[in-house]
Amino acid sequence: MPVTVRIPTPLRTFTKGIDEVKVNGKNIKDIIDNLEANYKGIKERICDNDGQIRRFVNFYLNDEDIRFMGNLNTPVKDGDHISIVPAIAGGN
Repeated sequence: MPVTVRIPTPLRTFTKGIDEVKVNGKNIKDIIDNLEANYKGIKERICDNDGQIRRFVNFYLNDEDIRFMGNLNTPVKDGDHISIVPAIAGGN
């Protein structure tokens, strides 16, 4: 089931500058694993050593935060859109 994954600018070095990629999978975990299979090194920027999504990285499935759905087990279907959004911090 191909879904469209929007790649944020800091991770585009892994996708050779491509801002959207098509990836197959039945849930978010599969999508991340298949991103890694196609774009080596991207998973370690998204996930911690336990395979969980890093706390400063947000995933949205069709504009819904997956943390309030099934997190890594959130099912995806053909035509869905996933946005990876790194948190931004800073200020005075």
